[in-house]
Amino acid sequence: MTNSIAETLKNDAIFIIGSNTSENHPVIATMMKRAKKNGSKIIVADPRRIEMAEWADLFLQIKPGTNIALINGMCHVIIRDGLMDQEFIEENTANFEDLKETLKKYTPEHASAISGVPAQDIVKAAHMYAEAGAAGIYYAMGITQHSKGTHAVMSLSNLALITGNIGKENAGINPLRGQNNVQGACDMGALPADFPGYQKVIKPAVREAFEGYWGRPLSGKVGLTLSEVINAVTKDDVRMLWVFGENPAVSDPDTTHVEHALDHCEFLVVSDLFMTETAEFADVILPAASFAEKEGTFTNTERRVQRIRQAVRPRGNSKPDWEIFMEVMNRLGYDKKYLNPSQIFDEITMVTPSYAGMDYERIDQVGLQWPCPTKEHEGTKYLHKNKIAKGIGLLVPVEYQDPMETTDTEYPYILTTGRILYQYHTMSMTGKTEGLNELTGDSYVEISPDMASRYELNEGDLISLATRRGRIQTSVKITDIIEDEVIFMPFHFAQGANVLTNTALDEIAKIPELKVCAVRLEKEVV
Repeated sequence: MTNSIAETLKNDAIFIIGSNTSENHPVIATMMKRAKKNGSKIIVADPRRIEMAEWADLFLQIKPGTNIALINGMCHVIIRDGLMDQEFIEENTANFEDLKETLKKYTPEHASAISGVPAQDIVKAAHMYAEAGAAGIYYAMGITQHSKGTHAVMSLSNLALITGNIGKENAGINPLRGQNNVQGACDMGALPADFPGYQKVIKPAVREAFEGYWGRPLSGKVGLTLSEVINAVTKDDVRMLWVFGENPAVSDPDTTHVEHALDHCEFLVVSDLFMTETAEFADVILPAASFAEKEGTFTNTERRVQRIRQAVRPRGNSKPDWEIFMEVMNRLGYDKKYLNPSQIFDEITMVTPSYAGMDYERIDQVGLQWPCPTKEHEGTKYLHKNKIAKGIGLLVPVEYQDPMETTDTEYPYILTTGRILYQYHTMSMTGKTEGLNELTGDSYVEISPDMASRYELNEGDLISLATRRGRIQTSVKITDIIEDEVIFMPFHFAQGANVLTNTALDEIAKIPELKVCAVRLEKEVV
């Protein structure tokens, strides 16, 4: 997030797109609702009439996969109607004329024809966002999990930059992280092209510095993303895989393909709390400790580094991740010993400039937001204050392109997927909770009343769904929050939505297109 969670309370306008905030980030959603009571205007764009839509001043029911068309349409209106921040554009951005030229074709009518959002609502959204004193954009995987997800993020950046909503308090572009330490994992270099602090492995000076820190030669080769790794396993380009705190047998697209890869893998190690679907394929299982059984830090969605403290002793032979990694590292010949996570954090601050000013004493109570470069620095509430961090904000012309898979006569409907409030990720933890399972313990698919009538379906009826990758059975949930020709499934359940989803990747970030694929529906005869 460029801005802080608490700033949500003072947004003049809130644009939520690709985020079911009240179910996936309920604390932040509560702040949005409080902001609404304080006078903030809320715009929600989503394929389903989610709960936050009931709080919205304007709801845009968008066709899955058409985010870029909608955002470009809003940018077109902002420029056409003179709502942009011309001074900010001239002083802080580059490439405005090229962007303006690209946006000419994205009239409200053209954007409407692609996205399904009425042209007059696109105009309203543009004015509501651009005329606000400080407007915040909030998005999640409904933006990124597309074959053009990176370009969708760029289009949101364009929207914020041309209205001067970057480097401003109570505004910004705010991706909402889906799990408690996703931000921290990225910060620590859990990305195939990065060392800690987003320092690039391909840069010789960076690599040499880390070789000095760690006393070992380091590769300058960019690694593979998770989706690429799964494919590489099937080709024997990757022969050993260590999975920790992840369950790709449920969370990744095309479950049949993933299971084949896991079964094919020459040597598979899994570290986890429970026997997950992925662990069923493992050659070795290393029992890991939960968050409550260890010390360390998490970095949350607003870049705040916070301490976690051990509340109970680890069960049985389970160990914190850092101990597991250290023991394996030592047995492989790198004889580096840490006595506790505090020593590891000290090393983090030494090699990561944005963490350099932190230590356990400074983050003991409420934590600090990076960048925090010195011991005197108070942390950074919002990014790009006074000046864009890289010196200039690049406006990137982005064209809308169809999803990699579109509907046809054989597969006539659009399937989109997401999370629900009462289950978490692949249910490896929440699925063991009786009360939650009573609420939502089984897979289901949401369809509109018209579609239910067309197929003579009643609530709870069993149906089959098929795509080019697989086929599943599930039960029907009839709801008016979704449009005809679109169906929705939660992804949490084993042998569920991800049996069907598409493995097509974003060409830049390599994120799968989990949010849209073509599907057919058949009523099961009992």
